[in-house]
Amino acid sequence: MGAGTDPGLSRPFRHDQNHWLAVIHFIPILWDRVERAGRDPRVPHGAILAFSLREKRPRDSAHAVDLDPMRVFGIDCGTEITGYGVVESCDTRRESKLVMMAMGAIRLKKALTTAERLEQVYRELSTELERWSPDAVAIEEVFYSVNAKSALKLGQVRGVALLAAATLRLPIAEYAPLKIKSSVVGYGLAKKEQVQFMVARLLGLSEVPEPADAADALAIAICHIHTAQTLTAQGAGR
Repeated sequence: MGAGTDPGLSRPFRHDQNHWLAVIHFIPILWDRVERAGRDPRVPHGAILAFSLREKRPRDSAHAVDLDPMRVFGIDCGTEITGYGVVESCDTRRESKLVMMAMGAIRLKKALTTAERLEQVYRELSTELERWSPDAVAIEEVFYSVNAKSALKLGQVRGVALLAAATLRLPIAEYAPLKIKSSVVGYGLAKKEQVQFMVARLLGLSEVPEPADAADALAIAICHIHTAQTLTAQGAGR
């Protein structure tokens, strides 16, 4: 198939036959998750098509939940590029909206020593955290890796990111990769391209966010907001 253009984005996407077959296969999986979520307590908070019905269906004022505006700083740690993204929520009885305030990437210089690279991450993250004064910082949980050396390096970067947030006395939330993808895409094994597409959709962006590390950081921030919304709604319903 040739290049196609998504109506919600200005930049063309290339689709091939395998892509569309994957999409067709993906739809019943999502629908099955929606049907089972109501009776399965193990389904993560916000795992069902986070962009879903609340955008299209007016709220019942008797059951509406107000969530105070929240600004979340998401961090996606990497051994070469560490992405960050700032998302702000506005949740009222009339609308629920997510707004991207900023995004970026810290590209680590290969010529630097390990200590110098870590100092670079700490310094640049601290600058952005002070600039945006978030209500919370969200970061991806550590995951198991076959390559022990890579896992160690990633853990060092993650530790520096946690230190930068803790030094500013900011609340920190940690989420597993499966939880983040479930909250944003509705499927815990979604690919990076699917995460980028849904982040753009949820934030009303005209193009998918680049680089992918920044998109992942925005997804982590969105996951935290969705989790807060879900917990608030659950508390109001008791």
